[in-house]
Amino acid sequence: MSIGHAIAIVVAGVWAGMINTIVGSGTLVTFPVLLALGYPPVTANVSNGLGLVPGSLTGALGYRRELAGRRARVVRLAIVSASGALLGAVLLLSLPPAAFDAVVPVLVGVAVVLVIAQPFLARRLADRGGAARTRIGPGLLAGIFGAGVYGGYFGAAQGVLLLALLGIGLDDDLQNHNAVKNVLATVANLVSGVIFALVAPISWPVVVLIAAGSVAGGVVGARVGRRLRPTVLRAVVVVVGVAAIVELLR
Repeated sequence: MSIGHAIAIVVAGVWAGMINTIVGSGTLVTFPVLLALGYPPVTANVSNGLGLVPGSLTGALGYRRELAGRRARVVRLAIVSASGALLGAVLLLSLPPAAFDAVVPVLVGVAVVLVIAQPFLARRLADRGGAARTRIGPGLLAGIFGAGVYGGYFGAAQGVLLLALLGIGLDDDLQNHNAVKNVLATVANLVSGVIFALVAPISWPVVVLIAAGSVAGGVVGARVGRRLRPTVLRAVVVVVGVAAIVELLR
């Protein structure tokens, strides 16, 4: 690996860590960078997912104030998210690489649409105001499980999906939803990452470089996430996501 490639991966990791903490969808930055550097899609995916775990954990710790008083809720949802991620990781490792190559452009496209739609979803959730949504219902549990499966298999824009599900299923402040989202995404990435570390084709130098960058990005994201309007970051994610689709379809 050249010095230039290493720098590119670290910078992508910083951006991804920051975006994951603030918005979600950092994989849409790191994954296409790894593809552009010549890594096979499955290796890029599993190395990226494992490398982003430290940054996700940093972001979750940065939002610990918003998690106060929600321990039981977070633990319950985290167990469901972990179960889904386990299934997603098994699917990734069980299905042939050709299946991943075929489905990932679709998943990236869905992720890009979710990123674009996030402001609309946020406004709709705000308009719902104080609806009586204080308990975790079966619909939310099913949604969190599905998001966990998605996160274990690929994971781009998992955070956006989680924010939408939490906002629809629970009556709480958006910043509190963001804090819970960071925990659930961390759990999903950690569960799938442990499995990948044991049996998947991982590039450990990539994991280390992304981890270093994502930790720095997670620290920055946690500090500015409460104030930053993520419009610019969202635009970058969309552009990179579209570029990834083009790269995957070549």
